[in-house]
Amino acid sequence: MEQNKIALVTGASRGIGAALSEELAARGWHIVAVARTLGALEELDDRIKARGGSATLAAMDVTVDDAMRHLCRDIHDRWGSVGLWVHSAIQAPPLSPAGHIAIKEWDKALAVNARATGVLIPMVAPLLAASPDKGTALFLEDPAAATRFHSCYGATKLAQMALARAWAEESVKTGPRVMIETCAPMPTALRARFHPGENRDLLTPCASEAARLADLLA
Repeated sequence: MEQNKIALVTGASRGIGAALSEELAARGWHIVAVARTLGALEELDDRIKARGGSATLAAMDVTVDDAMRHLCRDIHDRWGSVGLWVHSAIQAPPLSPAGHIAIKEWDKALAVNARATGVLIPMVAPLLAASPDKGTALFLEDPAAATRFHSCYGATKLAQMALARAWAEESVKTGPRVMIETCAPMPTALRARFHPGENRDLLTPCASEAARLADLLA
């Protein structure tokens, strides 16, 4: 396996993370797929294999520091580097006014969307740096993050984007390439939670967005 053809995808079990894992695998990347739910990862693995690709499944929670540290060490020991990191893991708390945020939801969103990103960047950065081309990290922006009733989700998502933007500025000359992209509205579980009544037939399929992102990454 070529060192620069290892793609780490955090949040790989559903939505754009799963779709992009499938698309990248079909283009020759070996996917290290991270998500909490083993059953969803196994279904992803079946779809990847059906398209001729390959994956390594890592059923773990991105908020558990030791688990992610061990995973990164295992990746280093097995392949030496990763050429791509796609960070699509997200926690979507229920919409609510800022004055009615549930502390439990705030803590979960903060842990996944903000803290885990800040912990993972220093873990993954050396793996990307060891790639022949210094690697690429992809983050996904959400314009809805700064809108009303999105305060809990929005604050933690914007914190994630602040980390990504700072890293992008810091690594312009040294690498890795840090990309921040905005996807078209897709029929994901996250969007269904925020917009339960909308016509999902009018949304852009995740597979179409995955193909577009894969073209940009290439």
